[in-house]
Amino acid sequence: MDLTRRKFLTLLGGSTAGAVLFQACGVPEAELLVEAPLEMPEDMVTGLDTWYATLCSECGNPEGIVVRVMEGRAKKVEGNVDYPINQGKHSARCEAALQGLYHPDRISAPLLRVGARGEGRWEEISWTDAIARMAHQLGQVQDKSSIVLATNPVGGHLGKVVERFASRMGIAHMPYETLDETNLRLSMERTYGLKAMPDFDIGGASYLLSFGADFLSTWGSPVRYARAYGQFRQGDRERGTHVHVEPRLSTTAANADEWVFVNPGWEGHVALAIANVIVERGLGDSSAAAALTGNGAVDLGRYAPERVADRSGVSAERIRRIADEFAGHPPALAIGGGSAGAHSNGLANLNAIYALNHLVGSAGKPGGVIPNPGPPFSDVPEAPARTSYADWRGLTGRMSRGEVSALLVRGANPVYGMPKVTGFEDALLGGRFNVPLIVSFASFMDDTTALADLVLPENHGLEDWGSDVPDPGPGYQAVGIRQPVVRPFFEGRGVHLGARSFADALMGIAQTMEVDLGLEGESFEDVLQAGARELFETGRGSVRANDFRAFWNGALQRGGWWDTTAAYSGPSLSPRQIASAPGEPSLGSGAFALVPYPSIGITDGRGAHLPWLQATQDPITTASWQTWVEINAKRAEEMDVREGDVIRLTASNGRSIEALAYPHPGISPDVVAVPMGQGHTGGGQYDKDRGANVMSLLDSLEDSETGALAWAATRVNIAKTGGWMRVPRFENTAPDLATDEDQHIIKLTAEDS
Repeated sequence: MDLTRRKFLTLLGGSTAGAVLFQACGVPEAELLVEAPLEMPEDMVTGLDTWYATLCSECGNPEGIVVRVMEGRAKKVEGNVDYPINQGKHSARCEAALQGLYHPDRISAPLLRVGARGEGRWEEISWTDAIARMAHQLGQVQDKSSIVLATNPVGGHLGKVVERFASRMGIAHMPYETLDETNLRLSMERTYGLKAMPDFDIGGASYLLSFGADFLSTWGSPVRYARAYGQFRQGDRERGTHVHVEPRLSTTAANADEWVFVNPGWEGHVALAIANVIVERGLGDSSAAAALTGNGAVDLGRYAPERVADRSGVSAERIRRIADEFAGHPPALAIGGGSAGAHSNGLANLNAIYALNHLVGSAGKPGGVIPNPGPPFSDVPEAPARTSYADWRGLTGRMSRGEVSALLVRGANPVYGMPKVTGFEDALLGGRFNVPLIVSFASFMDDTTALADLVLPENHGLEDWGSDVPDPGPGYQAVGIRQPVVRPFFEGRGVHLGARSFADALMGIAQTMEVDLGLEGESFEDVLQAGARELFETGRGSVRANDFRAFWNGALQRGGWWDTTAAYSGPSLSPRQIASAPGEPSLGSGAFALVPYPSIGITDGRGAHLPWLQATQDPITTASWQTWVEINAKRAEEMDVREGDVIRLTASNGRSIEALAYPHPGISPDVVAVPMGQGHTGGGQYDKDRGANVMSLLDSLEDSETGALAWAATRVNIAKTGGWMRVPRFENTAPDLATDEDQHIIKLTAEDS
């Protein structure tokens, strides 16, 4: 049947808890086969649209979306009203997926390097040739453990294929993320005994205390959290109170009732000072207090507000008031992440923050921390694997010594994200004998792909199959399903060119090397359908049918499967002794503490190739398209720094970057904040050589216990360069709105140049 938008919304009008029986009505064959040419023939334009449910491929925690397709072209993205993570809402990153699909810089065929590594000279080859070359070189490696597969953290059935490929091939799998979440994940395990992220019930809380986590912008699952925040503020009960503790005025801080400035790295001390007040005054659970302190083994008296105030920058009176409010307004919820966990004491900071939920009885309760159940599959990872910065620093040493035979990269850009002082890029460029083979499975040229020997382009998410077990999930079992909503854009180039599914490419390589991965079927779609059959055989959940074909079509139409009755059934979240109280953070030398933060559009740089995301204004500064430095307005005045001045930030390691000054009062005199995501050296027309890469500036500091990258622990000095450039902001950027003084500066700049 024809599935119009009205029919789709009618089908999805029921509750997610209800079981819906779908008839078999798959994607019309004519719709799939038509791919709009540049000039559509007049008799082919029908004006009819069709909406297909799938998953966003641009988000770290994929959102459910529906895509409008006309004449074979994807035209518009909306949120899937039925998907439990976002329930009809969606981010700008989802909208920008359309630009990624039809991007002029997409790699349209396998590429073979023909010049020197990094020179940028390529030759197109066929997929048959590319896989044969790769299989041959991998087959020549005696010690397969010297082959490294680097991916972004992947879950769902793709995670299953990746893990199976790595284990059966005997190679090392090292997931990479620019913002190392090792501390956050380990804190969940240490504090609550959970391997997967829990659901933070913000919508059900009365009092919310957050540390460092910019959950309304880029941290965790921001669309889900923002929706819950609306319920927290405007639900059918008394308006909730929110206090946010962070060194900079982020989007979340600006929306809070109270923003509390804290010196970077001292968030855990403030959390323990709050715990000290709660225990001292008998405001919390006494048994939880005894368990958390090991019956006195951890001396909370060391963190009395008066002892913490001076070094943390938060007054004792303020700490005591927040403690009284937090304990006196149940259910209360404490969450932490972002810069709070990105210090040499980051794990200890997060442990202290999340222990507060035990003290006020919010662990495992509505309005608090809700544990998520495991996936409904027998062989899909519960949570994506992670690798710490220390492991990647160790890999850099191995590459420099010639101990890595091949580096296979997908969805990761370590050349961009690793601090330059580690020498990761130099290890790849240090001669052919360092890393003989570098293969990138990238759709676009980036900093790491530019150094590859072989590029095998991956399908865009709107052209591909996939699944996702949300992490964090909604508090019950849920599975999202990605389906191709259009034919592959480069299909017209023939079966030997174009792009392919990453999972299918891995399966093809294994087949060529005669390695049995033990997977169901010969394609990734077969693997995905085998997983869906497991769901069908449970006989429960949001999609039910009399036969598997009808079930499969129903799951595609709803964008997945979920069961609101399948909640966590493991051990209770009993309080555990705080393993290690946070010590003083280790900071580099310099006049200012540097606080990098992900941009709301391009995040950590993964969306920098998309102009819609480049143009997404920062909610606080309204700036875009560039790299700027948030500096305290009074401190800037003392240094004679004005908006648009090009200033140089230099770390103690000697690395430096240049960016545009943006003075404003929402930051401490001793802190500067710089957005991430710009400064790519190997990108395309929208991101290459634009702005500066703040990650390249960082000191090689890590958590003393976990080896996670302490990306918020670097200090810098600032100097004017004498240059000036208008900060591209939403307001005051048009020439006719500029002041006389601004016009004078422009004239001087033009004359000087």
